[in-house]
Amino acid sequence: MRRLLPALGAVLVLSSCAAEVDAPEVPSPFAGCDNLSGAPAAGERLPDLSLPCFTGGTEVRLRDLRGPAVINIWASWCAPCREELPVVQGLADRADGRFTVIGVDSGDRRSAAADFATDRSVTFPTLFDEEKKFADSLGVATLPATVFIDADGGMNVHRTAMDVDQLIEQMRKHTGITVTR
Repeated sequence: MRRLLPALGAVLVLSSCAAEVDAPEVPSPFAGCDNLSGAPAAGERLPDLSLPCFTGGTEVRLRDLRGPAVINIWASWCAPCREELPVVQGLADRADGRFTVIGVDSGDRRSAAADFATDRSVTFPTLFDEEKKFADSLGVATLPATVFIDADGGMNVHRTAMDVDQLIEQMRKHTGITVTR
């Protein structure tokens, strides 16, 4: 019986892995990434890294993102991210073409991220970074983190979760854009 238990455990682990691989693709709740790239900004720039749009299609080169912009790095398993992401969606809803809001789902399973975003009505364009390349390139060890990019390409990385008022203040401070509640 002792020899049988490890073999049975291995079969269960492998079958759960196979179930994840064979699971049907969860539809993306996020907007497409077609309008994110533009002329590179001057000044300090984002890492020279490309990530796939969560909705599919071509990869987005981060250095080509137009400012002013806000990039929120999050994951569905991150408790502070789960609180902050709807706040970031509220910011995206108030952008009115003055700035861009982008998400980067980092170190997450695609299906978990899509389910979470659907439940919370999060729809702004999001990139998928299963290997955490973007967060690692910025030296971000914990999530969430938010990158503010001004119109000249200067960037600032905020490394903790924010509520509505904090996000509005950081937006004003780092991009010069005033957003109302």
